[in-house]
Amino acid sequence: MFGIPKTDFLKILSVFVRRIGLLFLFVIALYFDGTHFASIFPDAQLLTNAFMFLAFGILYYRSVKRTRELMIYGVLIGFAGEYLFSIVLDMYTYRLGNLPWYIPFGHGAVYARTHMFAKASITRKYAKQINTLFYIIISIFALIYLIAFHDIFGFIMTLGVFGMLVIRPKDRLFFLTMYVVVAVLEIGGTAYSTWSWPSTAFGVFDFLPSNNPPSGISLFYFLLDVSCFMIYIIINRKTWKRFKSIKRLQKPN
Repeated sequence: MFGIPKTDFLKILSVFVRRIGLLFLFVIALYFDGTHFASIFPDAQLLTNAFMFLAFGILYYRSVKRTRELMIYGVLIGFAGEYLFSIVLDMYTYRLGNLPWYIPFGHGAVYARTHMFAKASITRKYAKQINTLFYIIISIFALIYLIAFHDIFGFIMTLGVFGMLVIRPKDRLFFLTMYVVVAVLEIGGTAYSTWSWPSTAFGVFDFLPSNNPPSGISLFYFLLDVSCFMIYIIINRKTWKRFKSIKRLQKPN
């Protein structure tokens, strides 16, 4: 694939399964907060919350100190953002009209696992080739949504993701991976009617038709990433300054 030796490709695939696979398994857990299972078991959301708490605890325990910090920041910022966009502004709606506990913890887990995949030595070695593959997959996905579902809003956000990656080239692998993960989770969640998106952008901009879900919603994860990163720098200012000094010394004259 794109000039990657078969042995290294299998290593990349193994890292993807170990780092990202659990996030895809969570799509199954979303079923238990969907309308079908809720018609059988009214307190269905409790099962999904329990699954996420368990998964988050395992991921937190197995993570290094920095990743643990980022997970906590991701939960806090995810809670604030979800409450603002879903409850206050009503831009999208969860099944019970509330903010399920597993959602902000899910943000922390998605952020951490994606960060771990993007920072793995084997993925960094072939970042250019992996990015090219993800660019192709995402472009096809967004175009299918645009043509088949008239998802103009999602397509514009996908272009926004690509535009942001021009500004932040070092983060391409992280955000392209994030796009794929979020797309899978969104498709699963909306398929089960665990949450839903309006037919236009946030139900406010009628001139921007949207699918349920819109394809490029991962654009908002840029805000999560930037916020987590800024909080980390503020709290660990001395460590960050030392890291920057080391990077400057490592640059060739």
